[in-house]
Amino acid sequence: MTTPPGCCLAIDLGTSGLKVGLVALDGSLVDVRQSEIHTHLGDHGEVSQDAAGWWATIAAHVRSLLEHVDPASIDVVAVSGQYASVIPVDEEVQPTAECVLWMDTRGGARVRKLIGGPVAGYRPGAVASFVRRTGGAPSPSGADGAGSVLHLLNDRHDVIDRTRWLLEPVDYLTARFTGSPTATHASMFGWWLTDNRALSTMAYDETLLKRLSIPHDLLPPLVAFGSIAGEVSTTAAHETGLRPGIPVVTGIPDLHAAIAGTGTLSPTGPGHLALSTTSWISAPMTKKKTDVLHSIATMPGLDQDSYLIIDNHEIGAKALDWLAGALGVRSPIDYNALVSEASDASPGSGKVIFTPWLAGERSPVERHDARGGFHNLSITTTRPDLVRAVLEGVAFNSKWLLEYVERFAGRSLGPLRLVGGGAKSPLWCQIHADVLGAPVDQVADPQLAQLKGTALLAFRSLGRIDDDGIGDLVTIEQRYEPDEHAAEQLAPLYAEFPGLMSSQSKMFRRLQRRR
Repeated sequence: MTTPPGCCLAIDLGTSGLKVGLVALDGSLVDVRQSEIHTHLGDHGEVSQDAAGWWATIAAHVRSLLEHVDPASIDVVAVSGQYASVIPVDEEVQPTAECVLWMDTRGGARVRKLIGGPVAGYRPGAVASFVRRTGGAPSPSGADGAGSVLHLLNDRHDVIDRTRWLLEPVDYLTARFTGSPTATHASMFGWWLTDNRALSTMAYDETLLKRLSIPHDLLPPLVAFGSIAGEVSTTAAHETGLRPGIPVVTGIPDLHAAIAGTGTLSPTGPGHLALSTTSWISAPMTKKKTDVLHSIATMPGLDQDSYLIIDNHEIGAKALDWLAGALGVRSPIDYNALVSEASDASPGSGKVIFTPWLAGERSPVERHDARGGFHNLSITTTRPDLVRAVLEGVAFNSKWLLEYVERFAGRSLGPLRLVGGGAKSPLWCQIHADVLGAPVDQVADPQLAQLKGTALLAFRSLGRIDDDGIGDLVTIEQRYEPDEHAAEQLAPLYAEFPGLMSSQSKMFRRLQRRR
């Protein structure tokens, strides 16, 4: 075995995929294992996953990695992943029920009863204390950690009776390694229970706990982001094959991993755009700020004095996965072949517009009842037109959001660095440049950048690298400049795009109304 010494075992838990890899101090990937994750879509807004299954898969992947690498080379363990989800666990950190995913809306009625009202879905007096302290507020749809906790507390008494802790995914997996639950202001951001004006205060806010009637004793202890949460326990060592005693870093939200994986750690440097299952645009900021009307805020950042811009498109690159299913493409999907079909269509997709609001929308307009669609289809529309329209529609959504995010940040965030599985496609990168009318940079191995970012943040926690060093290790694979002709064809379509949300709002409300 020739494994470099001092490696990080990094876990990246996405909404639709799981990656487990070994990353060296120079950011190079030694080896990796990947699996798809099944999401259960049930009745009445249920969206859940098997959290026990996550751990079983991770343990199997670690054992597989250790067949090919030197176990002594692993110096630290770190977990990143999706957030604003909830896993109830017992004293032994074993799940007592499924993970209630961030898209689950079963707690919506509970949230609306407590703080719902006529202004953007809120009672101004009730929501003000959340925004002032946290930077945001529980979604009236219930699609966040607060809504999921309220659902469990009020509708799943059988589960709560067996539950010792309610945990975020990254905190749950970290606790599976250490045996001791911890959380940070960053990992708990989507539960709206911490005063993020004072990131050094390791306590939940009593006012917010009282407003949501959430008991303090079900919440994990707060520790500083980037600190050592514990060590690999003998139980975890037995299950994974790791050495006991390896340091384990606190759970890392996927946004933070993407910041490190794209090298966008400077509050005056470029931002990044993620083309993952969901999509977002982010960059660091030095102060807490909120734009309630457009669902853009800052969340706790990489230390106790910084923040990151947070916003979200409920569907990003997942739109292409949906299209493949709609077209009857058999699994496993050959995404390269599917995207190559789009190359047969001209920019503008025969004037077809695709709106990627397949699971509603959160930023820059929070409309959880919105739905996607193809617009301006004609008898001459071809299959390549449809594929290209999906790629362009996701880029239109990015441009729509970027306008508000740059206004929020008070500066240009370009050239944006593209990360995520969707950024593997040169055509999709080029379409983004054409739609944005500005250069974009494709990060090397964009689908693995967050896994590498997780490891780099772990090395940062150990004091082996600083922010400048992380930036130096990020490679830009290619810069894409906007094509003038394509931009001219796309501009009239984008001009119609934002208005499709407002013009269809009454229809969305009628058709998604529960009877």
